[in-house]
Amino acid sequence: MGDQLPASIDLLILKALAASALHGYGIASKIARASDDALRVGEGTMYPALHRLAQSGLVKAEWRTSETNRRARFYSLTAKGRKQLAVEEANWARVTAAVGRFLKFA
Repeated sequence: MGDQLPASIDLLILKALAASALHGYGIASKIARASDDALRVGEGTMYPALHRLAQSGLVKAEWRTSETNRRARFYSLTAKGRKQLAVEEANWARVTAAVGRFLKFA
């Protein structure tokens, strides 16, 4: 299941950006809050993933002023990113259902 980790990070980031543009810290905070702090994405994972997603055309980045009046890169989904989010959610549902079936019968 180790090869699922990068896909899981991408899914979490894409889902965090589904409602609105956020900066890296905002994405990490949203993931932590929504998971009751069970999922934490550190900078060493977040920023390489955001860079990869941007290079793939799934997110775009622009400099804005944050809520604390600092310049920050805000990331938002592209149309391609919204389509990929739907694919990632469907894939995740299939994987978790398969694991659930396995755990039930193994």
